[in-house]
Amino acid sequence: MDLHSTLPYWLLKNGLQQAYPPLASDISTEVVIVGGGITGALLAQHFGEAGIDAVLLDKREVVWGSTSASTALLQYEIDEPLHKLRETYGKDFADRAYRSCADAISKIELLIAKLNADCGFQRKPSIYMAVKESDVDALRKEFVARGEAGFEVEWLDEDALREATGITRPAAIRSACGAQVDAFLLAHACLASAADSGVRILDRTGVEHCKFYPGGADVTTDRGHTVRCKHVVFATGYEVKDFLKRDIVNLNSSFAVVTEPLEGAWPKWENDALIWEMASPYLYIRSTDDHRIIVGGEDAGYRNSIVRDGELPRKAEVLIGKLKELIPQIDPEIAFAWAGTFGETEDGLAYIGQVEEQPGAHFALGFGGNGITYSILAAEIIRDFLLGKTHEYADLFSFDRTKNHANHSS
Repeated sequence: MDLHSTLPYWLLKNGLQQAYPPLASDISTEVVIVGGGITGALLAQHFGEAGIDAVLLDKREVVWGSTSASTALLQYEIDEPLHKLRETYGKDFADRAYRSCADAISKIELLIAKLNADCGFQRKPSIYMAVKESDVDALRKEFVARGEAGFEVEWLDEDALREATGITRPAAIRSACGAQVDAFLLAHACLASAADSGVRILDRTGVEHCKFYPGGADVTTDRGHTVRCKHVVFATGYEVKDFLKRDIVNLNSSFAVVTEPLEGAWPKWENDALIWEMASPYLYIRSTDDHRIIVGGEDAGYRNSIVRDGELPRKAEVLIGKLKELIPQIDPEIAFAWAGTFGETEDGLAYIGQVEEQPGAHFALGFGGNGITYSILAAEIIRDFLLGKTHEYADLFSFDRTKNHANHSS
């Protein structure tokens, strides 16, 4: 299945960073990672650093799947608003979930510094805007909840928002915690570090079947070779449906546009903040290092990649029109546009860990708008499990969280 249309901006900008060989013989290892996007790359880097013998398999060139189509906003905000998440799981659980994503941004920043990776990481404030007056009461509830949870937030009324950004909307929450990155280059930096630590990275090697038995598994590939291991970690995004027999994700198509550089007419836009709307589906914008604007949204239910890609020209024009309406002082031109498929969960949280019916299988499924922040948490959580430890955030993303935490409001 095609994860995205044509070549997204990051692939065109960065090119083929590194090719890895395919599997050429039967091998054995402690852990097989299935998937070579940002999630698999972070897992591989963490496993290699911890001395865990691991093999990573990807059916494509590594990082050519969903990661290459990511707009790579790093936010502590989960797709489900904090005040709503509290209603489902209680204050303590919901606040910890939000804090885990804030912590994840710091973890990514520290990792990039350790790897000395040039991948466009920048700390950015985040501005979450009401679209219409009827949104303001719910936005105020969200502002209060975030303040109670200890986040550095500021309320912007219509005048303050216009002064800060040039954008006219009824109100907004400005958060200090946010960042952006080139996820394509970050993934490649993690894979290079993992390879240096002894992790075997094999692309163009698809997994056809996993046979689990007490104490291990045999992973059969489309090249006719088998990897024998103790654990299998699936970092395959929504393609996990081939391996996990649970209905946990809703598929959607999303669309993104990158403008031509706007150096001569850069908008009044405080610190190039990450900007997103309080709507479903929501519009979001960010800048790039070369003074382009990325605008994304116009999400629609996924049917198939042909229908999705056929919608791209129309959706791109809608997105650029919304950007012009949002920031009327600019006249942006479309440079690149692409469509991608992504998954969402009912509560906006990732699924990380094991399911009782598949012992030996682990899942790192960072669905929704926080895929990259969830991915580094998944790398830590699963690494710690393999080392016999329990991560402080493991319970937040377990497959049993609804049973263990739902409706326990405090």
